[in-house]
Amino acid sequence: MRESLMKRCENFVFNKDVAKSTFKWDSQLIIPVCASVLTDAGVQGDKDTLLKCKKILEEATGVFSNFRGNVKAPMVTMLSVSNAPEEKMAKTVQVYDILKKHFKRTEYLAYVAAVLADMVPVEKAEKYAVRGSNIYELMKQQHPFLTSGEDSVFAVLMAFSDKLDSELVNDMEAAYKLLKEYFRDSNSVQSVSQVFALSEGDTAEKCKRLEELYEALKAADKKYGKYYELAVLASLSLLPVGIDELVKDIAEVDDYLANQKGYGILGIDKKTRLMHAAMIVTSDYSKDSNSKVAAITGTLAMVAAQQAAMCAVIAASAASAAASSN
Repeated sequence: MRESLMKRCENFVFNKDVAKSTFKWDSQLIIPVCASVLTDAGVQGDKDTLLKCKKILEEATGVFSNFRGNVKAPMVTMLSVSNAPEEKMAKTVQVYDILKKHFKRTEYLAYVAAVLADMVPVEKAEKYAVRGSNIYELMKQQHPFLTSGEDSVFAVLMAFSDKLDSELVNDMEAAYKLLKEYFRDSNSVQSVSQVFALSEGDTAEKCKRLEELYEALKAADKKYGKYYELAVLASLSLLPVGIDELVKDIAEVDDYLANQKGYGILGIDKKTRLMHAAMIVTSDYSKDSNSKVAAITGTLAMVAAQQAAMCAVIAASAASAAASSN
């Protein structure tokens, strides 16, 4: 395994253990996302810092706030990698107050408030909220029953695109139709189409490359999931790296994770583990925001893929909790 990739794997496992000890009652699906936030920031998590940031979030929000659901642990983790967590939390709440004038109040919206707060000053948030709302309505016109709260995340990210609103939605729809023939699941295909719409290049070629990467992994006895995991693979497929090299990296990281605590028979399943491997590989290739990889791929597309994985995990965790209660 490449040295940089091995170091990232080791840091991810360390951060996963720290997150698990801090957020003991959270879904096991959420914990690796927290580990990814820490690893992508290039830090080793600290339980005391996380607990301090947890208190900051709790003091800034109400008991029944949308900041207190499945999104809480990832948001606390995002605060922990900030140089000024109190200020970031205050700014996030301000941005959320702006967003909720234009979108339905959900925990996804609370999450996108934190993302947007990192991207623009509060006084500019209204501009992106308005455009994001317009894009969301266009998305809803195309798929009225499929478009839901989680899509508000991508609608706001699309507000940063240089493409016209109509162009973004048309690109999404073109990708959706092509991908639906192959991957079937409507929700995951919609997430991938949103990631692809935010990236440059020919839609058909992007869809074909994702399918080729999926088949290459399967041929290597690494059967990747076709559901909430798919957006991460889509992000990876956008990188200007050969498919054979990507498959080799994913397989090596997956084999490494298979021997780590929490990934055994009673732990995280193989397809989710493979998604974590893809997250680590994507992050390793994109670690330098000024690199040729990031410039070619498009920062927005990478951010969108990360948020797609986050939204899917929130949904999966909520579904798992509902099933347990029944």
